[in-house]
Amino acid sequence: MSNPRNNGQLIGRLARDPKVFENADGSKKVLFTVYADRNYFNKQNERESDAIPVEAFVRAQVQDLGPYANIHKGDLVAIGHVLRMDHYVKNGAEVFDLKVVAEDITFLESRTVTQTRMNNRVKAAEAQNQALQAQVSAPVAQPAAATSAVQDEQLPFGPEKPQLADAS
Repeated sequence: MSNPRNNGQLIGRLARDPKVFENADGSKKVLFTVYADRNYFNKQNERESDAIPVEAFVRAQVQDLGPYANIHKGDLVAIGHVLRMDHYVKNGAEVFDLKVVAEDITFLESRTVTQTRMNNRVKAAEAQNQALQAQVSAPVAQPAAATSAVQDEQLPFGPEKPQLADAS
């Protein structure tokens, strides 16, 4: 870490899988959110968490995403970070945007725990997908009498073909 006064550790669980954006030079920007617990309990004796957005940059020389390729929703991680203030003008107004920029990441759970969590997510998603496909492919049964009544009502001129008037 370049500045010993501008760094910190953020420990928490990932809110969702990281989003990756590729830059023109081949480098990548990785965005993810970490839920960090507060150090006190509220009146209901529950510990609250803060959702902290984090940015990470992966140089073009690094294969794939480096360690960020292995983080997923729910993983417990420690992020070594620095704070960066972005300053720009947007719609004529000055904007100051404080960002948490990851410099390193440490995995705080074993690989088997994270892989088990990922496998459970995949199984749940597959089960949900199969249930949705079953709903779509199941035909909707209607009583025959109701079907013909509906069809008759939908025709603007009744069940018989209309008689066209002779133009001559």
